[in-house]
Amino acid sequence: MRQVVIVGAGPAGLAAARAARGAGADVVLLDSSDALGGQFWRHLPESRPSQHEKRLHHGWDRFRELRDSLEADPRVRIVRGGQVWAIETFAGVAVHVVVGESDGALRDREVFAPDALVLATGAHDRTLPFPGWDLPGVFTGGAAQALAKGERIAVGQRVIVAGAGPFLLPVAQSLASTGSTVLAVLEANSAGSIIRGWSRRPWELIPASGKGMELVGYAAGQLRHRIPYRTGRAVVAAHGTDRVESVTVAALNADWSPIPGSEQRVEVDAVCVSHGFTPRLELAVAAGCDLSGEGFVVVDDDQLTSTPGVYAAGEITGIGGVDLAIAEGEIAGRHAGGALGGAASARRRRRVFTGFAKRIEAAHGIKPGWTGWLTEPTIVCRCEEVTCGAIRQAARTTRSESLRSLKLTTRAGLGICQGRMCGRTVEDLLGAASTEGSLQDDASPHRRPIAFPLRLGELADPTRQLEHETSKGTQ
Repeated sequence: MRQVVIVGAGPAGLAAARAARGAGADVVLLDSSDALGGQFWRHLPESRPSQHEKRLHHGWDRFRELRDSLEADPRVRIVRGGQVWAIETFAGVAVHVVVGESDGALRDREVFAPDALVLATGAHDRTLPFPGWDLPGVFTGGAAQALAKGERIAVGQRVIVAGAGPFLLPVAQSLASTGSTVLAVLEANSAGSIIRGWSRRPWELIPASGKGMELVGYAAGQLRHRIPYRTGRAVVAAHGTDRVESVTVAALNADWSPIPGSEQRVEVDAVCVSHGFTPRLELAVAAGCDLSGEGFVVVDDDQLTSTPGVYAAGEITGIGGVDLAIAEGEIAGRHAGGALGGAASARRRRRVFTGFAKRIEAAHGIKPGWTGWLTEPTIVCRCEEVTCGAIRQAARTTRSESLRSLKLTTRAGLGICQGRMCGRTVEDLLGAASTEGSLQDDASPHRRPIAFPLRLGELADPTRQLEHETSKGTQ
């Protein structure tokens, strides 16, 4: 029987699992969390459910239907707390997994050798650094929303949400629902830039009209909670001692450079910042998948990557939202499961929402002037405490065009997070500071043979592997 392993149980992964089962394959669905749904459908645990969970989620009924159908299917094995730490492709695909608590020391090990692998690992917030962004009380938008959705925790009483993109609106709504006073939502792009990005060929938006209803819902929430939405503004500094106490907000030029004299100081006890998303590519890179110039996994019309037997779906192929992720997941799962052709409806939806994703980038994309927020002492790599000045000085002093060399010189991106938070920023700063204005090697912050920190004891203890193999039976 054909076996498909799917990594990630967010919208793309859940859709892929159901489609693969529809094609007749056995499915193993792996997720590092103890609950299905990914970041989009993050929710209270089953042990203490909410009676009104759907108020915080778009498509909650769709999630429950996907989850329940997979949990009830005897040919779907769901592995919660399953962290993929390596992928090998020497002779077929081998997926190395540890299963257990994320910080546990006695996790079981397992290796899958599926007929096909679907990567649906999603994305995380991209946060551009600014002076004080390392203070306690400065959150990514995703972290703040996760606390609100998954624990009903308010990150602060007086909060500003800042950055770029439509994601700022649901973050503000989640914060307001937990009792925070959201002082403002600050979008870095100007109103004119946003209108131009969204208004080109407006008839193409008609098939995605459901997104318009989502926007209406968020706008209603903004009005209900009296949250101002201001364009062309950004948080350019955070201030405080033990935690954030205030922020500096500045008006921006079209290229995001701060307008001198426009700065205002605002008292807050938390700030939530998100400048779009960065795909989680370490497993795709480990599997040998080609990446585009924009840093996404390249796939064909069937969502097949450049590595035979490896498919990709969701945000790692392009940031496009839940509808695009589900459409791609259906296509990837169907073909990974062995079906030929078909999925016409999913292909139409993919085409519609791929266009929608391009409009998001056109309207809310990052502009290069943001580096004007930075001062020489601004910490860029928080793990290794590498400053903006150190990065620029290393580039000027060494005159190197190699990202690998410059990272080794400064240690930027070499800390415990392995560049997940600062990788793209380090690349941008080093590239801008290099003598040619770009970097010449193929080094990547996503290339990690061991995809996440793993204890040597977990690898050295053979009983964990043997015991787990015995417990698998005929799997």
